[in-house]
Amino acid sequence: MPPLRTALLQNSGRPGDVRANLALLDETAERAAALGAGLLVCPEMFLTGYAIGDDVPRLAEPADGPSAEAVAQTAARQGLAVVYGYPERDGEQVYNSARLIGPDGTPLANYRKTHLFGEFEQKHFTAGDQPVVQAELGGLRLGLMICYDVEFPENVRAHALAGTDLLLVPTAQMHPFQFVAESLVPVRAFENQMYVAYVNRAGAEGEFEFVGLSTLAGPDGIARTRGGRGSELLFAEADPEFLAASRAGNPYLRDRRPGLYGSLI
Repeated sequence: MPPLRTALLQNSGRPGDVRANLALLDETAERAAALGAGLLVCPEMFLTGYAIGDDVPRLAEPADGPSAEAVAQTAARQGLAVVYGYPERDGEQVYNSARLIGPDGTPLANYRKTHLFGEFEQKHFTAGDQPVVQAELGGLRLGLMICYDVEFPENVRAHALAGTDLLLVPTAQMHPFQFVAESLVPVRAFENQMYVAYVNRAGAEGEFEFVGLSTLAGPDGIARTRGGRGSELLFAEADPEFLAASRAGNPYLRDRRPGLYGSLI
């Protein structure tokens, strides 16, 4: 199986302007596809912006709402899969969600953030309750999570045990926590023997300062690409053959002793 060339969109778009952010996604998808990408990953809350305060309920949409249809058309037109973050409305509840659309425009997965960070998220969102959401693409098993979720080792280990090959993490990671992007994410990839694509917002937005530093880390703990602090489009490959060889040589998952870990839960 050939490597999956993955594009990481490090960009905060235009907070509060869904139409402008859909246009940016469409333009980026065209560029990414032209450069050989099979997957485009956008940041957390990309469609609406993160620092939208009390506009969360107004801008939230159903998982299959008009923005989802627009992204599906983009994906099908460019022939690449797309992951994007957005506020998802489901009845009276609003979730901080990420949706994966396949390269033919078919919805493949929808994930609701399980660990809400800070007062803003805890005020406006309901926490999801499904830690492992997966889909197949290009011979790889993709998993979804959002930002703060990746900082909980149990969360990522659950994906490893479920066979996730490439963990996609749309992110709104802010100052002063840049060590997460720089140090924690590569360690998560190594200790769980998977690729991790961590795709952040960039720059000042409301009360927040997003630090960029998006990365795609491999199962050897090495970043295949690393963003700076501004807006940019990054590319890296997730190689199924390298992953298989790394897993064969790394004993972490084989050497686990689950019987000793009962106190963790």
